[in-house]
Amino acid sequence: MRVMDGVPERGAFRLDNCSIERTLAVVGEKWTFLVLREVFGGVRRFADLRAGTGAPRQVLSARLTRLVAEGLLRKVPYQEPGQRQRDEYRLTQKGLDLYPIMVSLMAWGDRYLADPEGPPMLLTHRGCGAPIEQRMHCAEGHEVDGAREVTPLPGPGAKLKRLAG
Repeated sequence: MRVMDGVPERGAFRLDNCSIERTLAVVGEKWTFLVLREVFGGVRRFADLRAGTGAPRQVLSARLTRLVAEGLLRKVPYQEPGQRQRDEYRLTQKGLDLYPIMVSLMAWGDRYLADPEGPPMLLTHRGCGAPIEQRMHCAEGHEVDGAREVTPLPGPGAKLKRLAG
């Protein structure tokens, strides 16, 4: 095992508790992100979610069930006059905490995949109307421009691989 600056190399650690992999197991699928896009935009009802995402009924139902089971959405019953009771879907705090990921995906798409006329949606601050910018900072307040300015180190949950022997 190679050690650099007192830290074993990345390949020395198990990846079975990788936070990226665990997150993707919950949200890493197209329909899930489209459902979240709609819910972040204020859409709450099944028929409206279906119209906004274009998801087949069974796919949408399965995604909503999973998002509720994972604690990203919660069901809130409602009833229109003369209709049976149905459920709306609302974000939980756990779901709301995904917003920066959604903004990052949108910004990347705007930069590399937008039509020549520009992005289809702009995000602005409700308080002043200025465009939203997403930035990374270290705990000391320094702006971090990208991956080349970051050093990954083992965290408290890192587990070394067992050596074959």
